[in-house]
Amino acid sequence: MAAAESACLLLLLLLSCLSCFHSAALRFPLDSSSSSSSCGYKSCHATVPNMLNVHLVPHTHDDVGWLKTVDQYYYGGRNDIQHAGVQYILDSVVQQLLQNPDRRFIYVETAFFYRWWKRQGAGMQDTVRQLVDQGRLEFVNGGWCMSDEATTHYSAVIDQMTLGLRFLNATFGHCGRPRVAWHIDPFGHAREHASMFAQDRGILPNGYNPPEGFCWDQSCDDPPIMDDPDLEDYNVDDVVHRFMNIANRQAQVYKTKHIIMTMGSDFQYENANLWYKNLDKLIRYVNAQQANGSRLNVLYSTPSCYLQELHRANLTWALKTDDFFPYADNGHNFWTGKAMAVAQHHDAVSGTEKQHVANDYARRLAIGWQHCQFSVNVYNPLARPVVWPVRLPVNGSAYSVRDANGAPVVPVSRATRQVRKGRGAADNELVFQARAPPLGYTTYSVSVLQNGPPPASVKRGPPGAIQNKFVRVTFDPATGLLASLTNLETQQTIKVSQNFYWYNASDGNSSVSNQPSGAYIFRPNSSTPFVISSTARVESIQTPEVQEVRQQFGPWLSQVIRLYSNSRALEMEWTVGPVPIDDSLGKEVITRLDTSIASSGLFYTDSNGREVLRRKKDFRPTWDLMQTEPVAGNYYPVNSRAFIKDDKAQLTVVTDRSQGGSSLCDGSLEIMLHRRLLYDDVRGVCEPLNETSGVFPLGLVVRGRLLLSLAPPPLAADAHRPLAQENFSGLQAALPPAVHLLTLSQWDQDSGLLVRLEHQFQTGESKEHSVAVTVNLQKLFSTLKVVGVSELNLSANQWIEEMQRLDWRPQSTAGTPLRKPPGDPSPWEVTLTPMQIRTFVLRVADR
Repeated sequence: MAAAESACLLLLLLLSCLSCFHSAALRFPLDSSSSSSSCGYKSCHATVPNMLNVHLVPHTHDDVGWLKTVDQYYYGGRNDIQHAGVQYILDSVVQQLLQNPDRRFIYVETAFFYRWWKRQGAGMQDTVRQLVDQGRLEFVNGGWCMSDEATTHYSAVIDQMTLGLRFLNATFGHCGRPRVAWHIDPFGHAREHASMFAQDRGILPNGYNPPEGFCWDQSCDDPPIMDDPDLEDYNVDDVVHRFMNIANRQAQVYKTKHIIMTMGSDFQYENANLWYKNLDKLIRYVNAQQANGSRLNVLYSTPSCYLQELHRANLTWALKTDDFFPYADNGHNFWTGKAMAVAQHHDAVSGTEKQHVANDYARRLAIGWQHCQFSVNVYNPLARPVVWPVRLPVNGSAYSVRDANGAPVVPVSRATRQVRKGRGAADNELVFQARAPPLGYTTYSVSVLQNGPPPASVKRGPPGAIQNKFVRVTFDPATGLLASLTNLETQQTIKVSQNFYWYNASDGNSSVSNQPSGAYIFRPNSSTPFVISSTARVESIQTPEVQEVRQQFGPWLSQVIRLYSNSRALEMEWTVGPVPIDDSLGKEVITRLDTSIASSGLFYTDSNGREVLRRKKDFRPTWDLMQTEPVAGNYYPVNSRAFIKDDKAQLTVVTDRSQGGSSLCDGSLEIMLHRRLLYDDVRGVCEPLNETSGVFPLGLVVRGRLLLSLAPPPLAADAHRPLAQENFSGLQAALPPAVHLLTLSQWDQDSGLLVRLEHQFQTGESKEHSVAVTVNLQKLFSTLKVVGVSELNLSANQWIEEMQRLDWRPQSTAGTPLRKPPGDPSPWEVTLTPMQIRTFVLRVADR
């Protein structure tokens, strides 16, 4: 989505991976491309030393669903909503590139290109391959879509990038391999994306749009270059003068004699002749001024060619170690309101699309679910043993589960009955603890007991406490709310009260700003939220396997607090909705934990599920902040966890989805749960975030889960890292606790496996686990023998030893110098350093 009024967006450069070393006993071909091709840096047009070189980059930004569905965007359907047809863009661009070998074009969204490509004949495919081999058509980024950076999990980003990049690699060889991570519309930039994609960031002065007055798409109103001097509207001199002024102003904030201009925008180039005819003229007439002493040189270019010139300048560059959140396009307009392949797109996972597009995404996901069949086979995809509670809807009152220590039956909660809307009839839930070995499964046989005991009884009122051997939780008898949390292993207790609130969403009628809260923008009217209820109606259930405290805060909000017998974490399952709007007030619903922890204005959030960043209220690490929105301006993405801590205690909240969160008061941590709004926030969607469905005509009901973990700060990561992932065994033994098996999938039709191993701890995060770890690949599998190994980059589209990366000179290393990871002990033994991901193709045979 392009917001023309948006502040500067960022360009991620230098596509790379986290892995740096290769250990290979056997290799497999990735492509059969010719070495005679002239793609990549060899295809760049020559620049002129001692002149200001203006790199014009023709491009289109094609959202994989936003105002229209994916299909509608591809075919050009529903042009009454937005005129856009991706198939015509690609048709037109290819024909115009053939007209002039100097012309260039970059393309991003592989989901669209793949669909277009497979509908082309052999002749057109050969023509496109030639354009790619000559560097005239260049793929940048290359993922299935341009993923969001705030709300996505790193594993999903890697998967969708791999899907797109492997198609480009198989189709075009090394010339189809992107050299640039082009992330121009992701609603802020995450440090983890920079870690996965890039070592450098650049700033685009016009978002990703052309300079004002120089848009020559059929969707634009700017006049073309009229170069017949006999015409009354002859405008070459004016166009050249304006362009040179813009270029010289832009150069004042750039470090080198090279600047970049993006010539294109959302779904442009459907009639590429309009663009290229005017760009050809612009280049010709501006460069003609060099004969009159002009020091300006304009050329067709690509991001990789521009990057090459920056590298040749041999300068030092600022090193940024934090991120670009929260994202705002104005002092009062913070894009913090965000509550699998295309579902990772920045207008999908973030919820910033039209409702019928959201329904289309849901339909596509549901089609995938239909291929899954449930049985009482518990599979563990992790590389360590797990014990996990299983809850099955049943009508009987007593069951036996073979190999389980116990299997109590508990009545279904009132909230669950309401959510069902008559679509399920089970009165009870069977609960048991399932154990599964690393990368393996366990089968449980469930039998009905004819004369067994009745389901567990429900007791009215809050219990004084619930506890197992690890955790103790107390409740306030007067309010029914949480009162304290104790880690029985470390003998530490904190006071903690949890409740639910809602912020009154701005309707835009304010003397400060007319910006309403909406799908993109989170803007409450006040910094003080309204409490939904100061007390909860409570009932409890206690069994040997699980203890439940069921809290009802009102007709549209409830929660079940659970403590399982072997769990070190407290589970809080919340159910919110339909959010009432009969008072004509939009509502942004949060849960807030108020504790005795002295957090000193600091809190911590994860970056795309991996690294953890320190946050400070009303502060930005690399620039002076003038806070204009005290709530929204302090909200950050929480993809898997957030925590507050002092010297003695750390309270970590692990989420089950990407949410927004903050700490607005010392000892407090709040998480956004649900939003229902009445006004459009004027970012292009043209409808309020007021969702209903056939099942929930009065408004959506949302259910989710939080896990609470209390530990001393030096030990906290050892608990929350495994929590955030969450008899045959496929592995010979469990991997070390610091190592996560991120990917295990088929590589080819023979006997190749794609394997990614990651070190899941940060440097200094854990005294025990924040160290280098070595894994023997030949000892991974119990039934397979590894006979060959070769290492690839993170996206699995290039052998690691073939990577040629540009080395950049940072102005400072912001503390500890960047260190080269240690080498591997042998071809079969690979070493992982903290936060490192390494990707391998393994050739396997049966043992």
